[in-house]
Amino acid sequence: MDGDGTQDARGTHATPVPRSRSALPPMPSAPPGQAPNTSVAAWLDEPRPATEPGIWRLGYRPPKAARAERISPTIVVGMLIPLAVALLVWSFWRRGALPYQFTVLRLFTPEDWWWGGTMARPKHLEDQALQYPGVEALDVYNGLFFALLLYTVARLGSWPAVVRHLLDTRPQPARALWAAFGALAALTLVYPDTFPGVGWDPLPVVSPLFSLIVLLSDSYDVYSAPWEAVLHLLVTALVVWPFARLGGWWELARDRLAARAHAAQGEAPVVEVPRSRFPGLREAGQHQAADVLAAEVLAGRMNDVDCARVEHQWARARGEGRPAEFTDAVLRQGAAAFAHPSGARDLPGRTARHDLLGGQVRIGTWAATERTPAAYGGAGAALEPATLGTSLLVVGPSGSGKTRQVIAPLAESLALQALTGTCAVIVVCAAGSAVGPDSSYDVVVRVGDPASTHDLDPYAGSDDPDEAAGFLAEALAGDLDAVGAERATTALAQLLGPYRAAHGRFPTLPVLRDLLEGDERALTDLRARLAGDPHTAMRRDLDARVRLTGTTGDPGPVLAGRLALLDRPAFAGFLGAGGDEHRPFSLRAVAHHPLRVRIDLPERTHAEVSRLIARLVLAQFTEIVQDGTSEHFAALVLDDATGTVTPESVRRIQRLRPRNAGVVLALRTVSDVPEALHGPLYGAVGCRMALSGVTTWDGSRFAEAWGTEWVETRDVAQHTVFADQPMTRALHRLRKLVTGKAVTTEAVTVRKVERERWSASELAHGVPPGHAVLSVTSVRGEHAPPLLLDLRG
Repeated sequence: MDGDGTQDARGTHATPVPRSRSALPPMPSAPPGQAPNTSVAAWLDEPRPATEPGIWRLGYRPPKAARAERISPTIVVGMLIPLAVALLVWSFWRRGALPYQFTVLRLFTPEDWWWGGTMARPKHLEDQALQYPGVEALDVYNGLFFALLLYTVARLGSWPAVVRHLLDTRPQPARALWAAFGALAALTLVYPDTFPGVGWDPLPVVSPLFSLIVLLSDSYDVYSAPWEAVLHLLVTALVVWPFARLGGWWELARDRLAARAHAAQGEAPVVEVPRSRFPGLREAGQHQAADVLAAEVLAGRMNDVDCARVEHQWARARGEGRPAEFTDAVLRQGAAAFAHPSGARDLPGRTARHDLLGGQVRIGTWAATERTPAAYGGAGAALEPATLGTSLLVVGPSGSGKTRQVIAPLAESLALQALTGTCAVIVVCAAGSAVGPDSSYDVVVRVGDPASTHDLDPYAGSDDPDEAAGFLAEALAGDLDAVGAERATTALAQLLGPYRAAHGRFPTLPVLRDLLEGDERALTDLRARLAGDPHTAMRRDLDARVRLTGTTGDPGPVLAGRLALLDRPAFAGFLGAGGDEHRPFSLRAVAHHPLRVRIDLPERTHAEVSRLIARLVLAQFTEIVQDGTSEHFAALVLDDATGTVTPESVRRIQRLRPRNAGVVLALRTVSDVPEALHGPLYGAVGCRMALSGVTTWDGSRFAEAWGTEWVETRDVAQHTVFADQPMTRALHRLRKLVTGKAVTTEAVTVRKVERERWSASELAHGVPPGHAVLSVTSVRGEHAPPLLLDLRG
């Protein structure tokens, strides 16, 4: 995986990510003859064309195969064969060797134009204006046949399409020059006498036109001036006109004339301002701010994070009508304007390539295979908020590179985008996972670690008992079919509401466990605190909970049993236990602030607790983003989503797309998800990735989700040739004696069939190590088919 220039020698890749001088460690000098590292200005000015989803846009160039199809030998032969046949037919025509050649001519011309089988006019009609009308008619007849022959050759050989294909791919003025050469060649065929050294006869174009006018006017006046010159000009224009259209002569002339007009008026030519000069600010009249930022870029005091952050803040200021505030901040603080609340302007280290202006992270290269479209083959593969907003499912066994090659680059990219103010990210992983150091995050919650400075608020700062009950119900019983989410939510709400009314806060998890177990002392104390008319409704809820306690359908014992997993010495002081040594953190903050949060789970020692907390975080995230302002993208990355996929979580993930939020779910196998949820899960996410090493059972789920496509198949069958003639049989025997093979003929059948885009067997056995198959869908509905991806590129 590419670095970004912080660990490699300068110039080792085409477009390394620039960093400010203040943020970079000392760089080694470039080896002799090697180009220096790309500057921030060059990175800003690098083109980012609009592409298909999933393509790395920074410096993207369409592959040659995507720009233009090469002219294959088959196409050349297809053009030449009709031409050769046409030349042969025209040769016979000129010699009058074709059968019934003049039958049509005699059928449509008067009999008195012919005398004695010749083209001479009868003697009794010699006083007419036209002495030899048959000659003129034959000339027109030859011209019409030539036009029909030329049209047939052009259509059969696909000449117009090939010529357009060759010329349209050439830039101006080369395109116009090639078209001019073609027009000149055509004029030499029509007017060979005009060009010295040309000795062939003219094509029947001009003469048939004159003969037709002579026949229609019954006069030879057309050969007199000025009509003859006018007709020659008209023929020349008709010959040149197709080439002028193909060469774009009119557009080229219009552009050149416009440039000359501007120059004559003293106007400076319109020059596109490079992005490193901040043209958006200059167009809005903020020249001072643009000059300051451009100077910061050239001085090396501005990195890619600063550039992306400033552009984002300018877009916000312009949309909210406060450009003066933006300019004032830039003039005072320069490149450090609008810095992240943490004060950080970069991450301590990078492992992937990022383009923060486009919000992309490069995760590999699209493999150039048969089923890969030309625009993707060999191009970089990238993920961005526009695609992560449809959520991403990553499936691959341990060791396939999920964390190192997919999750870690994504977490790093989202953390960098958080520094630009465009994103908030929550990364949930096992303790010790390689998803970035602590200094890359604003909040690090280590559940169960006494050294952790932050705690996770189980209620996400909620004031609504029903909402808080929904969080906890999903975490405690979301994976239990016997309890049900609605019953668990009701049971919790009947306790959380009265407790908050009595104490002004929600209970700690140990107290909530006592209430769910039906502890008489805790319930009696709570009911006593709810005395008075204002708490009548709360007492009714509490009484309903007490009546249900101990019955057959009571979910309380199951919920209390799950809470008992958290009410252990290892988690004392965590999850709202009220300890002073840990500051509670509410996930609700990510809906309003571009925070970088990492939650470490004790997966190795407490796997069930880790899954419970992961479900809690997922439930809180999918709920709180519904209340966000959608000013920045919110992302939740689950390095191990085992046990988190429930019917309710799938429904909530489906609702994230319009809320500018997305979830990344990584699984070792789809078997970690209940079988009934396989279909809903694949339908809920828009991006799906199958890494090398998945089983055929996992591959079958991807094959079903990706569906089928129509492909053209070619079946070749060989049949033995049985000869009837003795001589032919003897030749076949001789050939078999020499070659050892019987004489056969091939029967080729071409048909369209519907087949799976990727079969389960291909995914399980045809994906090389270090590769994956990825399909991408954007929030705008654009999608890329599942394609092979090299994660090491």
